[in-house]
Amino acid sequence: MNTFEGANQAIPMKTLVIYCFDPRAAEIPQAIAEYFGDEVYPGENILDESGNRIGHTRTLFTETNAGGRAAFALESVAAMNYIFSVQNVVVVHHSFCGTTTLTPELLIEEFHDHYHTDITTMFDHDSLAIMDFEMSIKHDIALLRSSPAVPKHIKLYGFFYEISSGKLTEVVRDIPA
Repeated sequence: MNTFEGANQAIPMKTLVIYCFDPRAAEIPQAIAEYFGDEVYPGENILDESGNRIGHTRTLFTETNAGGRAAFALESVAAMNYIFSVQNVVVVHHSFCGTTTLTPELLIEEFHDHYHTDITTMFDHDSLAIMDFEMSIKHDIALLRSSPAVPKHIKLYGFFYEISSGKLTEVVRDIPA
């Protein structure tokens, strides 16, 4: 299969949510679906008369990684746009995130000291840790907007999620003119 024509008819996804794989953050996709109001999450399978899964009702899909960082999700943004014609990309960082307990320098030093390897050029330095939530969210939205892997028509949103209360706060919105 060289192309997956008709993917949006079988699975009408339009929004990609990038967030941390911390299990305490598992409610983030549902919170985003409720915030936008017209998203379906988690949705359900659509079956044909033989019981084969031929589609799904979900409109929001997820990409999880350490800290919910955009730099680590760029390939998914490009692929999901190709398959599903993504309309929105949402980045969500959350309180009490493990990536706030380190600095990029500490992570680089850890790998150097314990594994005798240099990871300094492997990753976007400013995406290795979260030092300030507002700055990290704005950094990720700017990184997405400047990336050739993110088509210019895609709407970008950045949110902060409070783990204890479930409160979702919009921090930045970048909607093309």
